[in-house]
Amino acid sequence: MNFQTASKLFKDDQIKKLAEDRDGLRFLKLRLLSRRDKLEQLAEEVGLNISRTPSNDLLKKLYDSRINEKKIERFIRRKFLEERATRKKSENKLVDELYKLHTFDWGGLHQNSLEKTIVDNYVKKIRRYSALCKAIDNELHASLQGYVLCSWYNHWTSIIIEDIFKEQRTVLPAVGLVKKIDFFIDNRPFDLKVTYLPEGYVATARNNKGLRSELTLLKQTARRLVVHYDSSLASSKLLEDLWKKLDDHPSTDARKLIANLKRFRSGIVQTLKRKPDSLLTWFYENQGVRRFDASNRLFLVIIDKTDYHNSWKLKRARPLLVKGIQSSLKGAKRAAGRVTRFRWEGKSYTTISDAIFVTKG
Repeated sequence: MNFQTASKLFKDDQIKKLAEDRDGLRFLKLRLLSRRDKLEQLAEEVGLNISRTPSNDLLKKLYDSRINEKKIERFIRRKFLEERATRKKSENKLVDELYKLHTFDWGGLHQNSLEKTIVDNYVKKIRRYSALCKAIDNELHASLQGYVLCSWYNHWTSIIIEDIFKEQRTVLPAVGLVKKIDFFIDNRPFDLKVTYLPEGYVATARNNKGLRSELTLLKQTARRLVVHYDSSLASSKLLEDLWKKLDDHPSTDARKLIANLKRFRSGIVQTLKRKPDSLLTWFYENQGVRRFDASNRLFLVIIDKTDYHNSWKLKRARPLLVKGIQSSLKGAKRAAGRVTRFRWEGKSYTTISDAIFVTKG
């Protein structure tokens, strides 16, 4: 496989096809070195003259040199450990700082729609300068604060979680930020996605069993018990609001409903741990339009079974994450990766994916 073919396959999300070819696998491992300085150091170590090689051609030069795959791996592991040593010094303090965040609320703003939300609701909607200033002070400021805090939390917890994976014996890490690949497991490339048990998947599972939705049952019980709620809330927020209120309610009806909802979710989790295929397909078919791709993905699914709506807090629970990730990788009875088929906007895709579950409760 020549460099042009490998590059095109990578651009077209054909990671699975690349990883099945020996040269393609070598191409992917070279891409784990994201910065020019690292590629230059590798070239120097293997005695490759790159003095007149432009930056854009450096990866091609190394690939065409037929550099030994084991040499690439040894270099990557050494460079990762050097960078990891620096992060390790401040990791305990970082985790302590992350525990200071008590509420995870985007404030109605999300990365994919931040600019659009501001333009549509403030720039184009408000004509008076004084009204715009008032809206910024009373509404936008709080929303932006929530957005920044959530983004900060996700950024640093992602680094912590990636480092846990990258320190494992069976993992070959990326050095720096590499599009579509965070690491190899058992010689297979994966893009790590940290997520939770999706509410949409739960709703589909209940519907497939002929059961009414959680939100419908919660609203019915709340009305019967005269529990006030704001019906204008978004469905996801209303579900969380009613769940918490009825979980705190002393009535038998409320306790029975919450117990039944938890029992059903617990059953879903146990089933998915044994056979996650349907969830893997769901993740691919329900990804955001702007971030769509069909690259190999490893989903780390974090679930607090005692409080599903606060599962986000476990992203900073490093000892729990280390235990769960290590036991999953060491106890695996097969190589990581399942063939996953899904459809997106009328087109069929085949990729390799897998899931690791870390649960509390």
